[in-house]
Amino acid sequence: MNYVLAFIFAGFVCLIAQIIYDNTKLTPGHITSLFVVIGSFLDLFHIYDRLIEIFHAGAMVPITSFGHSLMHAAMAGVEKYGVFGVFIGIFDLTAAGISAAILFAFLAAIIFKPRS
Repeated sequence: MNYVLAFIFAGFVCLIAQIIYDNTKLTPGHITSLFVVIGSFLDLFHIYDRLIEIFHAGAMVPITSFGHSLMHAAMAGVEKYGVFGVFIGIFDLTAAGISAAILFAFLAAIIFKPRS
């Protein structure tokens, strides 16, 4: 059942993104940024935590979970370091994901050649 719920949630996120992409002039970068903000906003009101309880890994895979991670990191940093902890917490908890994205993008740029 966990696999079905994970598939439903991740598929729903993809469906919403495709509908936005087909019916607006937003680029994939705009939609991705929008979903990160939506994930942060949902986590602000502890809604995303409930989604994780229901959909398990399905809620942790889409781009919305990155916004959830950023918000959790910021709140943890504020509790520990005060106002300046916003930035410290974000970079502390999400550093592995950001570093991996930079590394893999760099490797892809070295390996593959652009068409134009």
